[in-house]
Amino acid sequence: MKIAVIGYSGSGKSTLAQRLGAHYALPVLHLDTVQFLPGWRERDRESKQELVWNFLEQHVEWVIDGTYPKLHYEQRMEAADRIVLLLFPPLSALLRVTRRYFRYRGKNRPDMTEGCEEKLDGEFIRWVLWKGRGKKQRERFAALQQQYPDKCIVLKNQRQLDRYLKTLE
Repeated sequence: MKIAVIGYSGSGKSTLAQRLGAHYALPVLHLDTVQFLPGWRERDRESKQELVWNFLEQHVEWVIDGTYPKLHYEQRMEAADRIVLLLFPPLSALLRVTRRYFRYRGKNRPDMTEGCEEKLDGEFIRWVLWKGRGKKQRERFAALQQQYPDKCIVLKNQRQLDRYLKTLE
């Protein structure tokens, strides 16, 4: 099984990917670990693409967490048997990243590159509330639902996510 978990920042993609990976015994790739080097430095584009491509080539089944449209997005969506799209509202996502910050403040969370301590600053808050939800992103998610209606699962709040998780039990 191949599962792509995508959606807005703060919607729980990484946590869901971990749970799906554990439930189905699948390797999990968190694209944030591909994007960032220690100290929140960004990896160069070619290296990122190579890392993702190598993961896709090495694993017959997988869970990949993160949208990252420049990292073999079309190939990942085409290959996925299931696409879980997390479209939580902005304030809900902000609450989630705030809780995450207090949980991991001064530490690395398990789904992030070592050396990238959890942070919550104005730039990230703007991303969660506005920039990461721009017209292009909304159109990308709408197109995905139209292109793959049979394998797209859209979850818009915690209640829907909880119900989805119960189906795994």
